[in-house]
Amino acid sequence: MKNKTIALRNLAILTLLTTVFIACDKDFATIESDIVNSNNATNFDALSRDFDVIAYTKALPPVQTSTLPINLLGVYNDPVYGQTTGNIVTQLRPAFLDPDFGENVILDSVVISIPYFSTAIEATSDGGTLYELDSVFGNSPMKLSIYESNYFLRDFDPTSSINEPQVYYSNQSTGTSPIGDAQLEGTLLYQDDDFIPKATQIELEDEDGNITDRLAPALRISFNSDETEDDAAMAYWENKIIAKSGQPELSNVNNFNDYFRGVYFKTEAINDLGTMSLLNLASSNANITLYFRSDNSFNPELDPIETTYVLNFTGNRANFLSNDFIFPDADENLGDEKLFLKGGEGSIAVVKLFDGEDIDDDILFNSFEYFKNEFVEMDEDGKFIKSKKLVNEANLVFYVDQSSVVGLEEPERIFLYDMNNNLPIIDYFFDIANTFSPLNSRIDHLGRLERDDNGNGVKYKIKITEHINNLLIRDSTNVDLGLVVSGNINLENNSRQLDVLSPDNSIDNVPVSSIITQRGTVLFGNNTLDEEKKLYLEIFFTEPNN
Repeated sequence: MKNKTIALRNLAILTLLTTVFIACDKDFATIESDIVNSNNATNFDALSRDFDVIAYTKALPPVQTSTLPINLLGVYNDPVYGQTTGNIVTQLRPAFLDPDFGENVILDSVVISIPYFSTAIEATSDGGTLYELDSVFGNSPMKLSIYESNYFLRDFDPTSSINEPQVYYSNQSTGTSPIGDAQLEGTLLYQDDDFIPKATQIELEDEDGNITDRLAPALRISFNSDETEDDAAMAYWENKIIAKSGQPELSNVNNFNDYFRGVYFKTEAINDLGTMSLLNLASSNANITLYFRSDNSFNPELDPIETTYVLNFTGNRANFLSNDFIFPDADENLGDEKLFLKGGEGSIAVVKLFDGEDIDDDILFNSFEYFKNEFVEMDEDGKFIKSKKLVNEANLVFYVDQSSVVGLEEPERIFLYDMNNNLPIIDYFFDIANTFSPLNSRIDHLGRLERDDNGNGVKYKIKITEHINNLLIRDSTNVDLGLVVSGNINLENNSRQLDVLSPDNSIDNVPVSSIITQRGTVLFGNNTLDEEKKLYLEIFFTEPNN
């Protein structure tokens, strides 16, 4: 009896599965080209076609740089896009409030430390480690100045009636009012006329010269009470922080923010050269640490107690970017010969599939409507009934204009998104994320730069199969697509896109991952005379041959 019950249950499951497959047969299906093709299926023909698109460059107005997860500091000379300068203003947050530093406090040293993005590449014979810096552009010295900022970074926009957060933009403004240099450049805390990021491991030593710790490479500035040239800096920090023990200035966050409004990192080119690096000021290892001694409160005759007071680079922060490149005028009707992509306050490309038309556009010859009629059967209301042709794969292939990018640090990744809704397209979420290596994340949808034997970029292939599926079977709108350089593909998974100061509202937002990189490239557009490099939408499909 038990065996009969199991058999009946298995038969029911098999019947249910068969019914599901039959019911789904009417729906559109994505069939990969290596599953169904002319070599392994006699009832289908595997074909491909190229469809026209329109693509053109759009220069970005000032972009929002508050709430960036990481920031750019330095000077970068791009052989194509000219010079970009990145400066940072940031609030500080005490690790704890209302401190009691004790009696007879002696400030021994102050250390400003911001780790670079780096990779350990080799162990040394003495127990150290050799590092390679990541996300560093250029290799020339520059002038670095650090100021106490006199500018108050507000939490909320005073012009808003609903307490919206204050937004700061790359052009050193709030969008409505500029932020002057005089407001940012308060007391000078540090200056180096020959600064360059170094990949050297940092070794800490005790009084006897013994190594007590080894740290990864960092922008590390140390002021010591034993050094005469540091006397002014030590006096500043002693008066600014230590002397305020038990005072209202350090009692709560609001008082502290008004009292110590932040620090301003300013860089300047030397002989028109410099280096730019990507910094994570929100890192737990990025801070200003005061090392001090005070009397032992239990027994003043014992040795003084050594301790620290830490100021973290958290709170409001803004990145000011200046770029001296002028982008060529775009042809929004016919498309451009070349597409110029540049990170930061740079440029994007707008891509319009099927001439940017939608099914409801009142156009005599609607290329999008023609495409849908060719691939699917629709009812009188334009709703999907069944597929005539099955899309195996759909790609946008962007070829690099190698003659225009000589000497350029080409980006490994570019990112395609829905400009109407300011979101990644559906293929992004269908692909596999690599949280450990963003460089190799979601590479089926957003292919990495393909290079030739000499290391020069050849092309990017972006797979948009599921996006095309949505257009065909779910009556999705044929939205404009934005194409940008990306510094970290994974950021777009859970970060909202940031605002831009667009005078004509042609661009609402821009992806975060494009703001945090200074890399750029030049791609062939749809209006090039080079047919082999011309931008098309290529679709591989199968259709019944009977």
